[in-house]
Amino acid sequence: MANVSLSDVRDTINVSATDIPDAKLQKMVKRAEVTLELELGKDIDYADCSDAEKEFITVLAAIYAICYLTGGSAVGLSFSVGDQNVTVADKAPPVAVLQQELERILSGLKQPIIGSA
Repeated sequence: MANVSLSDVRDTINVSATDIPDAKLQKMVKRAEVTLELELGKDIDYADCSDAEKEFITVLAAIYAICYLTGGSAVGLSFSVGDQNVTVADKAPPVAVLQQELERILSGLKQPIIGSA
């Protein structure tokens, strides 16, 4: 099983611990976990989850972090990003790229799994 760490989220958008405090980023990870729980209708623990769930939580928390750094906003899977000229966010990947990745991962997580008996 996988564990979402704060450094995973920071690495996704190329920021350091001085850019976003641990306490703030931890809240973003928890919000992303809850969003995924609501989307899938099951309990998820970001500290003990599947690789795909870890990736989803990491990417969504990274989007929340970009919104925090740029003054944008994020609610669930809807995003509004303000000023793109913030120096810290210049190294981050475009939100559209992260959102596409998020939707791709979620689609895979929602696929019915047919197992063998």
